[in-house]
Amino acid sequence: MTPPAVTLLDVARAAGVSKSTVSDALQGSGRVAEATRDRVRAVARELGYRPNSAARRLRRSSTGAVGLHLPQTATRLDYYMNLAFGAVQRAQEEGLDVVLLAPGGGASGPLASRVDGLLVIDPEVGDTAVPGLLDSGVPVVTGERYLGPSPAPAGAVVCDNAASLTALLDHVHERGARRPALLAPEGTSAWARALRETAAAWGTAHRTEVTLRTVPFAATEADTDAATRELLATDPGIDAVVSAPDGAAPGTLRAAAGLGRTVGADLLVASCVDGTANRSASPAVTAVDLRPADYGRACAELLCDILAGRAAPGAVRHHTWVLETRASTTGSAL
Repeated sequence: MTPPAVTLLDVARAAGVSKSTVSDALQGSGRVAEATRDRVRAVARELGYRPNSAARRLRRSSTGAVGLHLPQTATRLDYYMNLAFGAVQRAQEEGLDVVLLAPGGGASGPLASRVDGLLVIDPEVGDTAVPGLLDSGVPVVTGERYLGPSPAPAGAVVCDNAASLTALLDHVHERGARRPALLAPEGTSAWARALRETAAAWGTAHRTEVTLRTVPFAATEADTDAATRELLATDPGIDAVVSAPDGAAPGTLRAAAGLGRTVGADLLVASCVDGTANRSASPAVTAVDLRPADYGRACAELLCDILAGRAAPGAVRHHTWVLETRASTTGSAL
């Protein structure tokens, strides 16, 4: 037999507060002390409380759904799929469904009336859908900043991409590399721009040029294989290659092997985005773990907080990354 659903009254009794306090704490309304709000939410999670989304929609005149817009190339990238799962999970905890917007589509017209807010991930200036999304009349949270001229979003979750690439370049430098190169992503996203600008700044600071080659935003292994072969044939003195796109670093490994280079010894290889391809490669590839599922959760959480009045419009939150060092730069498995 299915156990009865946990009610607001159940949470109130367990937390030792009134039913109205529980309602205010969970909705982010009323004058509830922060410690009480945190305790109520912790008890609600422990008991498995789920809001009656239909009733809440009637009270708020809301749709009970948020839209999710990903880059057009996202459908074959592990990073964005993990990010989407994280966003969906956090939205569901708030009683909200997530509507995935078709690539290239906007939220004007009927769709805008069917969502309470929008998540727009890695918005590019060249994406013609983004201005309409930002001007759709509902709160929008972007994953990374939008560099175009459209209205500012209601909030943003950002990662310090300059710091993560700096950490990668510092790491390969500490491992002995003096002629690094970056396979940088095309495009006009904040991430792509930050990587290109950081490579130039790092080179200036270290009095050495970081050789730059541009590859597609969603480069395949074949793309980075070809780019690496051209790069090393043109300048055999390059001793480290940082591949930016998700899942593409194994192409650099293949090119290095074909050219007789020893990865982890006379050529260090790293990636700006970690994932299954890097962890399972031989040798495993040093990479920045951007924690995409947690990033998706953070974006959805900020949008939920803005919708519920728990965060003021214009809020910017910061997401942390982790540098995972592996044999492609340490040589430990060679």
